[in-house]
Amino acid sequence: MNTRSMIFTLYGDYISHYGNKIWIGSLIRLLEEFGHNGQSVRAAISRMSKQGWVQAEKVGNKSYYSLTERGINRIEEAAKRIFKLKPDEWDGKWKIFMYSIPEEIRNVRDELRKELIWSGFGTMSNSCWISASIKEKQIYDLIAKYEIEPYVDFFISTYEGPHEDVKLVEKCWNLGEINEKYQEFIKDYSQKYIIAKNKIQKCRMADAECFVERAILVHEYRKFLFNDPGLPEVLLPDQWLGLHAAALFSDYYKVLAEPASRFFEQVFGAANEMDDKDQSYDMLDHPLITD
Repeated sequence: MNTRSMIFTLYGDYISHYGNKIWIGSLIRLLEEFGHNGQSVRAAISRMSKQGWVQAEKVGNKSYYSLTERGINRIEEAAKRIFKLKPDEWDGKWKIFMYSIPEEIRNVRDELRKELIWSGFGTMSNSCWISASIKEKQIYDLIAKYEIEPYVDFFISTYEGPHEDVKLVEKCWNLGEINEKYQEFIKDYSQKYIIAKNKIQKCRMADAECFVERAILVHEYRKFLFNDPGLPEVLLPDQWLGLHAAALFSDYYKVLAEPASRFFEQVFGAANEMDDKDQSYDMLDHPLITD
């Protein structure tokens, strides 16, 4: 599992609920549970700082990292979608986003495409994207973030035919492929859920093990944010497995929540008990480290 992705998972599922700031030593200790070493954690957090996701702060001899406003916004948006058990009601309106971005800033265009997919857009044709789920504010935030106002147009419209709305869905997204991924998730995690629930009830699963399993669960389920556009229920096929997967995720998460949080709090709180002169985890820390 990618170190940077796991850091995002820990911020979203834990750190953001504990003041949004963590000592680098605690972060390294937590990620050691997943097989990541100090060097990889420092390199990843350094990259995230340069990309504007986190910011560093020195307190005595310790280095702490917190999410920037950009990072907080991304985490909050992801959390809303991850923990949503069913889609919102649909007003029948499509959001249509079109752009013509110059070749000299194609890096902006490439990044924008990734953001549009993550936000639930599908492609109607080259440079024409549609969504049934995104909020207007998210669109305007994207325009402001990439400073592309001169190159874009945004519409809100109803589809008047000659086909049904579901035909647009078939044209823009491969729901069959997404459904297969949900089927794989359900197959894998149904069994894990039953085993873990039984072990926890019998006190045979350590807190650290629950912490790892919960983080991996969120990490794996979070991948659907890059595949599933979050369409309203009325636009989904009859045999859609996304709702089943969401319920399974919620049930498994609840079973792991208490012991996993206990382990996190133990590691997180240890920073306050350590002597400020102990700099073993802070050596080579950002901004001295280079990628």
